[in-house]
Amino acid sequence: MTYGEVSSHKVYEDEGVFAFKDINPQAPVHIIIIPKKHISGLNIVSSEDEKILGHIQIIASEIAKRFMEMKNGFRLINNCGADGGQTVFHIHYHLLGGRLFSWPPG
Repeated sequence: MTYGEVSSHKVYEDEGVFAFKDINPQAPVHIIIIPKKHISGLNIVSSEDEKILGHIQIIASEIAKRFMEMKNGFRLINNCGADGGQTVFHIHYHLLGGRLFSWPPG
């Protein structure tokens, strides 16, 4: 499967990042944010990925500002490796909001 192959409800896109609504939401707002550059996981990033990973943080904040459900806070999650719950081996972040989250998460 390649970028753009699966149908999705796009929330944001620029030259380096694509964000869309999760098809199996775990919160009232659940958005997936992915870089267009293939990076299999957070465990293999290098200094050359610093710009895109920082950009994802900024985009997550900007997207959260668009949704009233996230006005009181949100959670940004990256699952890394099988033991970390990663099931899709292209780095991505889950932006969740619209409900109270507890700690520890799982």
